[in-house]
This record gives sequence, C-alpha cells and structure tokens, in this order.
Amino acid sequence: MSADLPEIPLVEAGEDWVVETLRTHADRAHALIEAGAGSLPTAAIRMADAVSRRWLARHRAPQLAELDRIAAIIGRPGAHYLNVSYEWGCSCAAGPSPDGASARLLRVLDWPDPGLGRYVMAVRVASPLGRWLTLTWPGYAGVLQAVAPGRFAAALNQAPLDGPTGLFALDWVAARGKVWRRPHPTASHLLRRVFETAPDFAAARRMLSETPVAAGAIFTLAGVRPEESCVIERRPDTAHVIDGPARAVNAWQSPGWKGLPRGDDNPRRLDAMAAAALTLDPALPWLRPPVLNDRTRLVFAADPSTGAFVAQGREADGPATRTLEAAA
Repeated sequence: MSADLPEIPLVEAGEDWVVETLRTHADRAHALIEAGAGSLPTAAIRMADAVSRRWLARHRAPQLAELDRIAAIIGRPGAHYLNVSYEWGCSCAAGPSPDGASARLLRVLDWPDPGLGRYVMAVRVASPLGRWLTLTWPGYAGVLQAVAPGRFAAALNQAPLDGPTGLFALDWVAARGKVWRRPHPTASHLLRRVFETAPDFAAARRMLSETPVAAGAIFTLAGVRPEESCVIERRPDTAHVIDGPARAVNAWQSPGWKGLPRGDDNPRRLDAMAAAALTLDPALPWLRPPVLNDRTRLVFAADPSTGAFVAQGREADGPATRTLEAAA
C-alpha cells in the first residue's frame, strides 16, 4: 500500500545546498554510494576517484572544492567518481499543459543500480533569483531535474555514444579519452549553473545551447508559457534544438548525427512520451511500459509557471516512496 511507503524528504536549503543536505542526511549518502558503486571493489573506486579528481583539477573545475568537501564529510571513496559519471536512460516530454495555460515537463529517470528511488530527496534551494527545487541525492553536486517557479523546468538525458567503431566497449574508451582533454563542465554541472543563474526560459535555452560541455547530452526545457518548450541535443561544441512540443529519450533526433543510443527501446519510448498527457495527476496515468520499466528510479512532472510538481521514487519491484505533491 502507498500509505506504508516512506515519504520523499522535502528539505529547505541555502546556496550551499549540496553540503547542507549532505550534513543532515549523511546516512542516505552512504546508501547511495553503496548502490552506485555496485559490485566494484574499493580499490577500483579509489582509482576512479583519483582519475575523476585529476580531471577536475586539470581543468580548474569550479566544483572541485565542493567535491573535496563532500568527500571529506563522507569519509569514503566514491564522491568524485559518482559526481562526474553517469550511466542512465531517460524519457522526457515538454509542451503545453492539457488546458493550454502553461508549459509542462515530464521526466522518467532509469538507472541500473538499486537505491536511487528509495533515497531520493527534494531540495528547495534559496538563490538570488528565487527558490528552485531539485530532485536529487545528498552528496550529488549536479542537477538532473529541477523546477524554478516562474522561470523554467528542465531535465538531463544521457546522449548516444559517439565513436568510430560501433562497438560499445571500444568507443566508450575512446570517448573517455576525448572527455579527458576537454576543459568543459559536465552536463549536470551546467544544468545546475543554469538553475542558479538563468532568469528565464530564453536565457536557459541560450546557456544550454551555447555553453561547451565535456560530453554529449540531451536537455529538455519547459518555460512558463505554453509555447516555451524545447529539446536541446548537445555535442561538446554544437547544438541541435527541437522546438516544442518536444520529446527526448537516449537517441539523437537530428538526422545528421550518429551514435550508439543508450537505454532500451528508444523508438517506442519516444512514441509513448509523444502520446503522454502532460498532467500533474499524482496517479501518474501516463507512466506505462516501455517508459516504465524495471530500471525506473524516479518520476517527475512539473509546471514551471506555478512551481507545482509531483514526484515518486521507484525501484525494480515498484514504487519505493509515496508520491510527493506540491501545489502552486
């Protein structure tokens, strides 16, 4: 029964929100690392941490000091590595609300490891532009999905893997080498900067389209007016923008871009999101297979004109939290 499930914690925080939430919810951070590290031995995680930190230091990443603080608080390996790596599939939609009065964002996050649905948090962040809310995890310094009332909502999808061979393992190694040489932010750190500094949909669209990124990414963006929505497909130095209503999965929609799609069943997921009603119904009537699958860890729907949203954490066996609702 849903009443027996835990609630998603809703936390108020200041501009130092990443460290604040970690200090108050360190137990959830440890659980997240256990889930994210999977079966990797500690020595391998330490090595991945060292490589990740060296990359951040090499390019003078502004997140490095914060990640060092996170690592010190946690007191175990994994903080640097888990903050600059990701292996997920996602399904997103952005477009007018059913009544045509505003724009909406729908977002489903898939992840192979358990725990992210169970330990997700909602953090309402104070900033000079007003409060904004992110669905996140303590110790995670990026932003994967968020809503800023009166400004916009956005989510990040993993992009296809670029590579010359068509073989995932070889192309993955080649892609990591290219990332090592790029002095650009990760996509999740860029999305965080957008929520912290962009005053409106137009500014967010421009930042997500024009700011170089370390690796390919797909952003879905919804503003406050019904016509304000788009999908922004990103390679490190170029962008392809699909004006809304728009949908995104883990495959390029630009006809000229090639790459190995991430996730499973991208064509059917894209069709399902195109048919989904952009509703904030807490029953989540649009959440159906193949968008819903055994890797689904988080569901999020938001109306940035008011800040209203619904969210639920999930695990392989079904809902892991109650549905969290916030009205206008």
